[in-house]
Amino acid sequence: MSEEKMDSQSTQLYEPQTSSMAVVSLVLGIASYFLIPLVGAIAAIITGNLAKKEIQQDPKNLSGEGLARWGIILGWVNIGISVIGMCFVIAIVILSLLTAFGIIAVPFLVIPFINGG
Repeated sequence: MSEEKMDSQSTQLYEPQTSSMAVVSLVLGIASYFLIPLVGAIAAIITGNLAKKEIQQDPKNLSGEGLARWGIILGWVNIGISVIGMCFVIAIVILSLLTAFGIIAVPFLVIPFINGG
């Protein structure tokens, strides 16, 4: 009987281990804003989904679903910001080329800034 009591107490003393994939997802999600913009965001989404699947398969021994969720969120937000930024860059390049070739005129509001005041 004492062994059964010891076994039940020993299993209660240990908390579930944090999934390493969840930690990687969160770190990549944060790093995608500073070091590796688009690649880090995609990797954060992939590792976050893998971590959630891993945690759902073994919920008694693994934790960190919140870390994985935030890694996925940070990755998607970074991709959204990157797409918006790319659209602005493409629009500026197109407008610059059209203006350089004389197809369109420079808008009235930009003229004071070009002439220096």
